[in-house]
Amino acid sequence: MNPAEVKARDEMARLCKSMFDRGFSVGTAGNVSVRLEDGILMTPTNVTLGDLVPERIAKIDLEGNHVAGDRPTKEVFLHQAFYETRPEAGAVVHLHSTWATALSCLVDVDPDDCVPPLTPYVVMRVGTVKLVPYVKPGDPKSGQLIRDLKGQYAAVLLGNHGPVVSGKNLFSAVCAAEELEETAKLLVALRGQKTKLLNETEVADLKTTFGTI
Repeated sequence: MNPAEVKARDEMARLCKSMFDRGFSVGTAGNVSVRLEDGILMTPTNVTLGDLVPERIAKIDLEGNHVAGDRPTKEVFLHQAFYETRPEAGAVVHLHSTWATALSCLVDVDPDDCVPPLTPYVVMRVGTVKLVPYVKPGDPKSGQLIRDLKGQYAAVLLGNHGPVVSGKNLFSAVCAAEELEETAKLLVALRGQKTKLLNETEVADLKTTFGTI
């Protein structure tokens, strides 16, 4: 195992435990992946994110064959689709975090922009979030739903399921997933209140200054 893969495995275990310890994942919910030069590391199926053993993290090759570690998450199709359509993505984080999942269950959110620009950091770290229809967990259709977006979104909400966020590397993907969760919490807490969103000029200024996701 080369040093880059060893480092990636250790970082996955550390950051996944951090998310678990802080309540972003419960039980065996959620899954995380990191792209390598020769494949993809994925959290194993039916394993808590708080108790990953680096050497047992699953690995699939570029053709999707399981080549090392324990059996990968059943959401493998979801992760593969992000990497196929977003060449810049180096990691994908899928959580069942409370507030983002709550947002994915509401009937009156805009499916094309389900996380409006409430704060500058959701614009800077997450970007526009698409709500995609519900499919059964582990269904290969989830991958096709992501492919159909043609890489336009770094983050999505799976209907009645939860968020999936990609990033240039694992640290940025984790930070973006956490930012999405906190913004969803604010959005749900503010429902029914008169709320000021960032306007188009303010959003454009953020994108010009900090770039797009």
